[in-house]
Amino acid sequence: MDEPLKAFLVTLQPPGETESRASGHLDELKGLVRTLGMETLEGIVVRHREKHPRLLVGSGKATEIADRAKELGADLVIFDDELSPSQQRNWESDTGLTVIDRQEVILEIFCDRALTREAVLQVALARMQYSLPRLARSYTDLSRQRGGARGNRGGGEMQLEVDRRVILDKIDKLKDELVLVRQHRDRTRQRRDRGSLPTASIVGYTNAGKSTLLNRLADANILQEDKLFATLDPTTRRTPLGGGVDILLTDTVGFIQKLPHHLVDAFHSTLEEAVQADFLVHVVDASHPDWEVQRQTTLSVLGSLGASDKPQLLVFNKIDALGDEVTRRGLELQFPEAVFVSLRQGTGVEELKRRMVAAVKAVHSPRKIRLPLDRGDLVGYLYKNAQVLTERYTEDSIEIEALIPPAALAAVAAFDAEPSA
Repeated sequence: MDEPLKAFLVTLQPPGETESRASGHLDELKGLVRTLGMETLEGIVVRHREKHPRLLVGSGKATEIADRAKELGADLVIFDDELSPSQQRNWESDTGLTVIDRQEVILEIFCDRALTREAVLQVALARMQYSLPRLARSYTDLSRQRGGARGNRGGGEMQLEVDRRVILDKIDKLKDELVLVRQHRDRTRQRRDRGSLPTASIVGYTNAGKSTLLNRLADANILQEDKLFATLDPTTRRTPLGGGVDILLTDTVGFIQKLPHHLVDAFHSTLEEAVQADFLVHVVDASHPDWEVQRQTTLSVLGSLGASDKPQLLVFNKIDALGDEVTRRGLELQFPEAVFVSLRQGTGVEELKRRMVAAVKAVHSPRKIRLPLDRGDLVGYLYKNAQVLTERYTEDSIEIEALIPPAALAAVAAFDAEPSA
């Protein structure tokens, strides 16, 4: 087995940012590095007044970082902040070290973990868009060697233009393929939306416990690890909640701070699952010291997707890892409408199901339908297009209580007895 790459991590602390917040960014970068299978040798927080255009940090601090990384035997230096292509070239030219940033780490994780055709295409597109302005890294030395009079191009420069055209062509092809894949997914979604089941999407910060929730409620077998971005592709399962109520529950990709904009664009359509759902189950890791920052990050991403007004059920997970009962009580007072669970232990799961049933009924109101005895066709229609909760025969009618989606209501509206409580 190959030895894991050894990384030296750097996080910048700008003016106005607290030391704990900067340390939180560093810890998150360590988690990303661990997810990628690398070993963190050391991580430092660098205070700075402004970002330096050449190396992001001042030359003295850059020398200090490079010397320490070499002293520890690091294979590469990873910045939590985005490096421009020129800054990345300057670092590698000046120090002889491989230097990457958080964006590249996340891209590699997504590349390793994308499974569906759409996710693979989306990651490939994001990588191409990220790599395009960095092509010069490969040819700087070759261009310097060839030189030439004004108007003549070195071999590196000519090869760079060829490779740029190749990548641009690949980007166009990937975009065309994605259009076809998305059209197919949209048709699948439309068929699903015409069905009888309400829909809910699980959203939240990466590693908050979203896949664990789907596994717990739907008896699914989705990958769940104590790693950031353990799963990428949205997974939908039919989920029984009790009382005859079933829903289609979707686990979506986790959110994160400083998500590379190429990936935000690439995964926008995947995250649209959250927009299309009847309501959202927003999972928060209550044990994380920066849970409020993570909650706000999720709300911000949902806002960018146009899902801010979607009904939400807030779920605080990992309450078993809270330090004391006082902390939990403080959260309960601050968020009286939230549900508090430990998905790992099963604590609070039944209450969560009850609250999800209430959320379903707030969207798909239960209705009592009184049908004539000779309208067995409508009984069959309701079983196909709605969720039948109860069915009772009387001397002159068939009384059915059902969760009826708006699209199916018109067919039986004339026999509507009254909305159920």
